[in-house]
Amino acid sequence: MADRILVGYDGSDPSNDALEYAFETFPESEITAVHIIQIPDGYVAAFEGPELQPPVTEKAREHAMDILEGATELASEHGRDLETAIETGKADHRLIEHALDGGYDTIVVGSHGRTGLSRVLLGDVAEDVVRRSPLPVVVVR
Repeated sequence: MADRILVGYDGSDPSNDALEYAFETFPESEITAVHIIQIPDGYVAAFEGPELQPPVTEKAREHAMDILEGATELASEHGRDLETAIETGKADHRLIEHALDGGYDTIVVGSHGRTGLSRVLLGDVAEDVVRRSPLPVVVVR
């Protein structure tokens, strides 16, 4: 049984489904929802390194906190505690790094993110996480 579960969370219906799946499937596990503030590839390369963080506006952080508030409300509806985290960078890379650095056992992601143009950008995240992660990954549809 996995003790620590990391859920990629962007506030979309699939990410809500992923979080609910984690609550139902891992009732005794510690669950963390992480929101990745996406940074365009060209900017990420300029800020890579163990000590460097891409610049993010306060407005972007506030938006991320608002999104994670939805995850916290969902946790309350399920009678569960939930840790939350905000990361910046390329979503698949940061999700995997966060999971490895935090000692998580499993990553849970929705099958795709938001709709429209951002869905094109986020739709590949689940696939990239599955391909790159050394940890088990659950993709929820």
